[in-house]
Amino acid sequence: MPDAASSSREPAGAEALSVRLHRWLLAAYLVLWAALAIAPVDRRDWLLENILAVLLFGLLIGTYRWFRFSDRSYVLMALFMALHAVGAHYTYEHVPAGYWMQQALDLQRNHFDRLAHAGFGLLLTYPVRELFVRLAHLRGFWSHYFALTTVVAFSGLFEILEAWVAQIVSPELGALYLGTQGDIWDAQQDMTAVLAGALVCTMFTAFVQWRGGR
Repeated sequence: MPDAASSSREPAGAEALSVRLHRWLLAAYLVLWAALAIAPVDRRDWLLENILAVLLFGLLIGTYRWFRFSDRSYVLMALFMALHAVGAHYTYEHVPAGYWMQQALDLQRNHFDRLAHAGFGLLLTYPVRELFVRLAHLRGFWSHYFALTTVVAFSGLFEILEAWVAQIVSPELGALYLGTQGDIWDAQQDMTAVLAGALVCTMFTAFVQWRGGR
């Protein structure tokens, strides 16, 4: 697997293909987002869920001219944002796929929110590492370490921000928006899922690069 830093030195032909891919990813996400914006299960919860998603989307679009991630990173981020769009449409505790898992695995609750948090770690650790590689010029162990710890730290920050947003914007939707489903350890469980996903991504990336180096 080539290092993320190499994406900034692509030849002109490859760059044109990358731009085309980015446009397709953007178009696909906007179509999915628009479709899932129609008649969500709870409109107010949908609005709350999309606050941070819109901020991330705006940040990626606004910085595109000055900093472009690798194609791999954009694909991973698009997958996570699509996963979040599905959760926002149904509210995380009512996603049909989560009910299917609950019945198939005899679980106590709808665990789609856990899946989404694991996806946060699994899908976003690589793009975060790319930031450290290309902007801070980190390599080897430290690039993986800081990417993993940053993603886990952001998951904790998001738990705090979600609580603030729920309390400020719509306190009566707090439990629905946070998706606790009666679990007093929900925030800790969510962060554990993020850590697990980030560890899988880190170990897989390090292994593939080690094999490539050999």
